[in-house]
Amino acid sequence: MDARVETVPVIQSTQARPASPARRPARSRQSRVRVLAYAAIAPIIGGYAAVATVLAVVIASASNIQLSFPGVLLAAVPGWLAAHHVPLGLGTHSFAVLPLLPTALLMLMVARSANRAAARLHLHEPTQARLVVFPIAAAHAVVGVTIALVLGTGPVTASPPAAFFGCGALSALAATVGVARRCCLLDAALSRVDPVVVRGLRAGVIGVAAMSAAGALVLAFGLVAHWTTATTIFEQSGSELGSEFGMLLLTIAYLPNAVVAALAFAMGPGFTMGTFSVAPLHLTLAKAPAVPLFAALPEHQSRTLLGLMIAPLAVGVFLGWVSRRIAPRPLGRLRAVAVAAAVVGAVVFLLAALTGGRLGGGAFSPVTVPAGLVGAVALGWVLVPAALVACLAGPKPARNVRPVPVAGSPEPVAEVEPEPELEAGSETGSEAEPQADPEAEAEALAEEPDSDPDSEALAEPDPDTDLDADAATHSGSDAALDPDTDSAPEDDTEPDAELDVDAVAEDDILAELEAEADAELAAEDAAAEADGDEDHSSARPGDK
Repeated sequence: MDARVETVPVIQSTQARPASPARRPARSRQSRVRVLAYAAIAPIIGGYAAVATVLAVVIASASNIQLSFPGVLLAAVPGWLAAHHVPLGLGTHSFAVLPLLPTALLMLMVARSANRAAARLHLHEPTQARLVVFPIAAAHAVVGVTIALVLGTGPVTASPPAAFFGCGALSALAATVGVARRCCLLDAALSRVDPVVVRGLRAGVIGVAAMSAAGALVLAFGLVAHWTTATTIFEQSGSELGSEFGMLLLTIAYLPNAVVAALAFAMGPGFTMGTFSVAPLHLTLAKAPAVPLFAALPEHQSRTLLGLMIAPLAVGVFLGWVSRRIAPRPLGRLRAVAVAAAVVGAVVFLLAALTGGRLGGGAFSPVTVPAGLVGAVALGWVLVPAALVACLAGPKPARNVRPVPVAGSPEPVAEVEPEPELEAGSETGSEAEPQADPEAEAEALAEEPDSDPDSEALAEPDPDTDLDADAATHSGSDAALDPDTDSAPEDDTEPDAELDVDAVAEDDILAELEAEADAELAAEDAAAEADGDEDHSSARPGDK
């Protein structure tokens, strides 16, 4: 038997074949490296370009400063380190009182770059955040230590370890903030604590914003009170446009530092400038530096300065009012307030530590804001009033109060529900009734006489009656279908039905009478037979 092999035609697809699985990791790795490289280098170049632009504008507006374009680019290199809050060395002196506003702007730039990189790489897991944070931090740390090494022993120097850890830590913090929401870092961290702590953390963020607003309000109050002094200092900076523009940029850059110092002053600890002390209870500053922001300082000691403490007190009361409905019980509200106060104290401590530093070798160096003391005082200003307000203004738990009986009033008698008699009667009746014997019931049914044939005849339906009923039904249905017909035919059928019933009753009566007559004749015949009367015995009932 020959085996035949059938050839099946191959259908070729017009679509392009997908790439082999071996090439996909290579492509994804290349694109990932490209995205991460851009995310790490873009903030560095952007920050350097911003610093160089500001310096170029200031130098161009000043007529007494001659600096070439390469000189501006070289001057922007240590400025990039200063923007990352790395202390700089000016000969034998150190300059560490660095502005916080450029640092905040660079952190914002790094955070946005990290967020875009995470979005392009489709990162959604908390463990994937390190894929973006580590490259950015490493790039900033390497660039920072490289700049510090290149500066060497020039007029402006920087410590390589400080540049390495300062730039790396700052960029890592900013990158973590940038990917926190996209990589669900906040959700993963908050899922490990109870809801009361989460609400306390949110209240702490509100408290930080309120404390910043209080510091800004105190600073604005001081500047408005000494507005003449501020304008005089601004005018003495120089009559040229470049000098005034440079002073304006310097004032704006150090504005966050001034807010932190004003908050420290309002809370009580204050700050020191060299050997001078600036605090509500101890003011020894005779002359302030020629910077417009220092015009907000009080000129002499006064008890009215204690009124500035209303600002942190108002923050504590406000935070307590915000936290009054965090938990139904006072203990839960106290725990949330403690968490919020800890957040406020930690943030104020960090800002105070970054605000101060050495200011060259002058009489006002160093500028010190006691970070530990300021953080502890901020914790107390928030915790005490917020706890009182949260406990007193919060919802009170409902108490189960039982009614007290009045003397002489009759005690209520408990009503006894009557038992249902129907159910009881049915139960007793069922128990008293004897069970029926099935054999006795069968014998009783057998002894019963047969039913009367006349009754069976009555039970059988009369065909004439059925025909009349069918005719009436058909006539009624025809009348219902035809709207022009009247109800007269239905009335004509009712007398016919009554006549049929009367005729049936008369026939029954006649049948009974005939049966009785036959019975009487049969009895007479029996009596005649007994007497021997043959004439009567030969007679028939039909002859009559």
